Amino acid sequence: MEESSNTAVAESVGLGFNKRRAEGKDKNDGPKKNLQLKVRKLNPVNTISYVQILGTGMDTQDTAPSVLLFFDKQRFIFNAGEGLQRFCTEYKIKLSKIDHIFLSRVCSETAGGLPGLLLTLAAMGEEGMSVNIWGPSDLKYLINAMKSFIPNAAMVHARSFSEDLFVPIDDEVVKISAVLLRPCNSKVCDTTKEGSSDFALKPGDVSVVYICELPEIKGKFDPKKAAALGLRPGPKYRELQLGNSVQSDCQDIMVHPSDVLGPSVPGPIVLIVDCPTPSHLHELPSIHSLTPYYSYPSEQSKEMCKKVDCVIHLSPASVTCTSEYQQWMSRFGEAQHVMAGHQPKNVEIPILKSSARIAARLNYLCPQFFPSPGFWSLPQLKSLPSVSKAPSEFSLPSSCEVIMAENLLKFCLRPLAQLGLDRFGIPEITSRPKIIEDLISEIPEIVGASEHITQLLHGNNIANGGSTTLQANNAVMEEPWLHETALPSCLEGITREDMEIVLLGTGSSQPSKYRNVTSILINLFSKGSILLDCGEGTLGQLKRRFGIEGADEAVKGLRCIWISHIHADHHTGLARILARRRDLLNGTSHEPLLVVGPRQLKTYLDAYQKLEDLDMQFLDCRHTTEASLKNFESSEQNDQKNGCNLFAKGSRMESHWKRPGSPVDASSAFPLLTALKKIYREAGLEALISFPVVHCPQAYGVVLKAADRTNSTGKKIPGWKIVYSGDTRPCPELVEASHRATVLIHEATFEDGMVEEAIARNHSTTQEAIKVGDSAGAYRIILTHFSQRYPKIPVFDETHMPKTSIAFDMMSVNLADLPMLPRVLPYLKLLFRDEMIVEESEDVNVAAAAI
Repeated sequence: MEESSNTAVAESVGLGFNKRRAEGKDKNDGPKKNLQLKVRKLNPVNTISYVQILGTGMDTQDTAPSVLLFFDKQRFIFNAGEGLQRFCTEYKIKLSKIDHIFLSRVCSETAGGLPGLLLTLAAMGEEGMSVNIWGPSDLKYLINAMKSFIPNAAMVHARSFSEDLFVPIDDEVVKISAVLLRPCNSKVCDTTKEGSSDFALKPGDVSVVYICELPEIKGKFDPKKAAALGLRPGPKYRELQLGNSVQSDCQDIMVHPSDVLGPSVPGPIVLIVDCPTPSHLHELPSIHSLTPYYSYPSEQSKEMCKKVDCVIHLSPASVTCTSEYQQWMSRFGEAQHVMAGHQPKNVEIPILKSSARIAARLNYLCPQFFPSPGFWSLPQLKSLPSVSKAPSEFSLPSSCEVIMAENLLKFCLRPLAQLGLDRFGIPEITSRPKIIEDLISEIPEIVGASEHITQLLHGNNIANGGSTTLQANNAVMEEPWLHETALPSCLEGITREDMEIVLLGTGSSQPSKYRNVTSILINLFSKGSILLDCGEGTLGQLKRRFGIEGADEAVKGLRCIWISHIHADHHTGLARILARRRDLLNGTSHEPLLVVGPRQLKTYLDAYQKLEDLDMQFLDCRHTTEASLKNFESSEQNDQKNGCNLFAKGSRMESHWKRPGSPVDASSAFPLLTALKKIYREAGLEALISFPVVHCPQAYGVVLKAADRTNSTGKKIPGWKIVYSGDTRPCPELVEASHRATVLIHEATFEDGMVEEAIARNHSTTQEAIKVGDSAGAYRIILTHFSQRYPKIPVFDETHMPKTSIAFDMMSVNLADLPMLPRVLPYLKLLFRDEMIVEESEDVNVAAAAI
C-alpha cells in the first residue's frame, strides 16, 4: 500500500518539461556551424603594451598562473588553467577581447580552464565566437577529447606545432616564437639501439619557451636630410617612415629610410619559460634557438645579441631553486626575472576577493555552517617542497634583478619611456578584521544575529522545541513554521565524525565571482569521501576549504567520483582532480579511482588519457540503477552458490547481460560493480544508486544510503540517506528516490517567476524543488545550482521553507547540525538584505544560454 502511495505522490509532481532537450534533439542546444573568429585592425604604433601576471592558482597552488600579453587591438593569453574564466570575471578582463591562447604544456594544470572558456565564447552574441589555440603537438589529444562535449566549430582554430622552433605569430605588432623543450635524451631517442638509455617521448612531456618580440621603434624622421636629398614634403615622407625606399623628386637617386631616419631603438623582448622537471632543465641550456638572446652568447659579439627585457618563469620551485637553473638565468644579463611559481606570500592573499569577502561575512554570522577558509600561515608554508625560495636566497649575479610575481603585476613594454615593472594594479590586501568591521558598520544588527545563532546552535533555545528568530530591529519573534518536527531515527546518537556535506560549488553554467560551478563533497571523515559532480575549479575549492595540505589529504581519501551528466559545468574539473590524486599516490600501493558517470563521459576520459594517465576506472551510471544493482546482486549470489563464473564467455548470464534492454548490458561491468560494492561498504554505506532524471540524454540523480548501525543498548538505528538531484525538472523518479531522505540536495536554477524558462531548459524553480522534497517526505532540503543572474543570493520567500536551506560555496553541513539548518535562513536574508537582486548582464545571458 505504501509503495503505491509513493508512486501516486511521485506522479503528482511530474510537471512540464522540454522533451526534445531531454532527448538531445533541441535545436537551441545544437552547436553553431560557424563561430566568428575575431578579426581586428592592428595598430602597429601601439601606444600601450604590457605583459601581466594573471594570478590563477596563486593562493591555492592548484593550477598554473596565466600571463596576458596586451596590445591596443590584440590580447594573447599564455596558459588557461582552471579558474581563468572566473578570474577574468573578477577583474573585468573581457573574454571577447582574447585573440590567441598559447599553452606552455598540454595537461590539466595548464589547460583545465580551456573547455569552459571555449563554451562561453561559443555562446556569446548571436553568432558565437572562437579563439586561436596554439600548443605543442600533444594539443591534438586534448582537442579530440573535448569533441565529446564541445562543438567542433569552437576548436577549428586550434593548431599544434612539432618543430624545434616555430613562429605562430609574426605581424607588424609582435613576433611570437615557440621553442620546444623536451626532457633529457628524449629527442634523440632511438629505441632500436641495444643498450640505449634514451626513452620514448610521452604525450604531455613537451614544454614550450615562448619568445615575444616587439618590432623596433624607428628613428625620428629628419626633414632637413630629406630636403637635402631632393625630396619635397608629401606622401614620400610617410613611405620612408614606413620603411620603404622612394625616388628623389629633384635628384636621380633612390632615398632609403636609413638616409633620413635617426637610429632605431630595438623593440622589447619577453620570454615566458616553463621548465617543469629537472630532466627538462638538463636540456634547457643547450637549446640553440635561445642562444641569440643570451647576454654574452658564445661565438657572437655583444653587438649581435638581442637584449631580453623580461623573463617570466612558470617553472616550479623544484627546478628554479637549483644552481643549474639559476646559472641559466644569469645568461640574460640585466633582464628582469619574474618568478611566477608558487610563492608563500600569495597563499595568504585570496585571488578571488569577492567570494573571499562573502565567505568571511558568512563565517562571522555562522561559523558552524560556514567554517573559516583553510589558509596557511607562512611558517607552515615554508616547509612545503612546492613553495619557491625568496629572491634573496637565489645565487645570481648582482646584475640580475629577480622578484616574486604578484597577482596583476605588470611589466610595461610601450610606451618605451615606461619600460619596466608596474605594481600599480596589484590588489590591496583586505584582512578579515576589516571585512567584519565593514559588515558591522553596514548592518549593525548582524552582531546580535551572530550571537543569537550561536545560542541556537548550542541548544539554548531548542531543548523544548521552541523556535525564535531575530528581526531586523533586534526584536525576537516566535516563528510558528520553525517548530521542529520529530527527529528522524537515523540521527539518533549521531556524532560530528559521521558525515558532513561540503558544498564546493553552487552555481550553474559557468563560474562567477561569488559561486563556482557544481561540486559536492560527501565527507565521511576517517572512512574517506565521495565527490558528487566535479565542475571546473573543484580542486581549488577544496584547497580554499581545507587548506593546501588538507585538500591533498581529501583528494587521496576519495573513494569514488560520481558525475550526473555530460554538461561541462558538472565534470570539467575531473581531469585535474584525478591527475592530482595520481601524483599524490605515485609510488604507493593503491587502486585506480572509480568514476561513475554517463557513458559520454567515458568517451571524453578515454580520449583524454592518451594525453595523461588519470589512474581511474569508469562505470556507467546505468549500471548503478536500482534494477541493474538488483540484477547484479542476484547474479553474484548465483555465482557464489554455483561456484563458477556465470559471466564467462558463452554462459547463460553473459547472454542475459548483453541482451538489449537488460538492466546491466555489459559483462565488463561485473568486476567494476564488485569494486563499487567494496568501496561503499568500506565507507560505511549500504548503497550508491543512480536514477534517471529529466534534463538531457543520460542525466542522473543519485542516492547514498548509509548502513544501519547498532547503539550501545543493542538498538538498531537506520542509516541516513542523502539524495542529489543533479540537473532536472521535477519528476516521479526523483520523488520516489527521495522518499524519506535525510537530506535532499536539489537544483533550483530559477526563481519561482521563471517557470517557462525552467521548462525550456529542463531545470527547476525554487518552489518546484521544495515541493519535490515535501512530496517525498525529505527531512531537510538544500537548494543549489543557482543561475548566475542571482549573483550572491537567489530570490526566495523563507516563510514557505520550514525545512529548507540555501547553499553557498564552502558551506559545510554536518549531520549533527541538521535540526538547526533551516533556522539560519532568516539570518542569511538579513546578511544579504540589500543584495537580493537579479543581475542582468552579458555574462549572465551567456550563462543562461549554456545551462
